[in-house]
Amino acid sequence: MPGEPLRLYIALVHYPIYNKRREVVATAITNLDIHDIARLTRTYGGECFFVVNPLERQIWLLERIVRHWQVGHGAMTHPNRKEALSLVVPVGTIEEAMERARDLCGARPVLIGTTARNWPGAVSYEEMRRVFSLGGAYMILLGTGWGLTDETLSACHFVLEPIWGRTHYNHLSVRSAAGIILDRLLGRSG
Repeated sequence: MPGEPLRLYIALVHYPIYNKRREVVATAITNLDIHDIARLTRTYGGECFFVVNPLERQIWLLERIVRHWQVGHGAMTHPNRKEALSLVVPVGTIEEAMERARDLCGARPVLIGTTARNWPGAVSYEEMRRVFSLGGAYMILLGTGWGLTDETLSACHFVLEPIWGRTHYNHLSVRSAAGIILDRLLGRSG
């Protein structure tokens, strides 16, 4: 509904994800992804940064990383990082992230998939900016490994077109892709 505020949620998906053999796997959490995407989420006005991983040991690692920057030495030496990492919410599934976002904003967010592959019906960043201008709640799904599964992308309301550089090479790190995506969707021009 026009006039509603834009409510943005970011989800870094570690499962279900493809590996290079196109098998469905769970990928490992990395310290750099957590730091960088939390900072991006905060910079571009996201309300939560969900980290989707069903593996207990991976969630333990995530909580340890975040705790260091929230209450440890890192909290005192890098208060800006503490602020960004306060947005991190561990969840086991995409559905759990959707429910948590619904609890926060009163409605299930519109799902936006991302992929480095050509996807039928993918929308441009310009078109998605127009959709965002209407307001409402949105969750951007960022895939790790070799990307979100076809089933996950098919369940999304929108799938963004791939990021293409000047060459045929198209395998950005998720944190680099996240920065480009968020800036194209929400960055100020000029």
